Amino acid sequence: MITQIAFIGIALLTLAGAIGVVLARSVFVSALFLILSFVGVSGIYVLLEAPFLAGVQLLVYVGAVAVLIIFAVMLTRDMMSEETPFLNRQWGCGGVMAAVLFVLLLLIGFIADWPVSSAKPPEDTISALGEALMGKYVLPFEVASVFLLVALIGAIVVARER
Repeated sequence: MITQIAFIGIALLTLAGAIGVVLARSVFVSALFLILSFVGVSGIYVLLEAPFLAGVQLLVYVGAVAVLIIFAVMLTRDMMSEETPFLNRQWGCGGVMAAVLFVLLLLIGFIADWPVSSAKPPEDTISALGEALMGKYVLPFEVASVFLLVALIGAIVVARER
């Protein structure tokens, strides 16, 4: 019973963050709502008893992607000026497509017979994953981090006042 209440609360938090991303007028506020939504997804992983995925969600999405988005928004000049309209001309088409997709996903969810398994993964899975990430694939991760650092420095140089 407590798990269900916690799930409903976290799901509402995640949904509120997602709705805030779409409805926020400021791009910066929208990025903050995106962080709230990512934290909610991490909470759902905790309820699913997947602490590794919850940690990765926090580190990768909240810690890296969302911060990178906020840097990009803050380094962009005049992103949301007063002349920018609040709604664009295609909001109706987007709303209709979102409603159609929602109904389609509901139909698939109720019609499909999803197999449910409560089997736990093997105990050595996490240690094998850690050994692979820190052994065999450490060079690609380091190269990707250097590329992201170069892109961030390039964005700062481009956006800097002259």
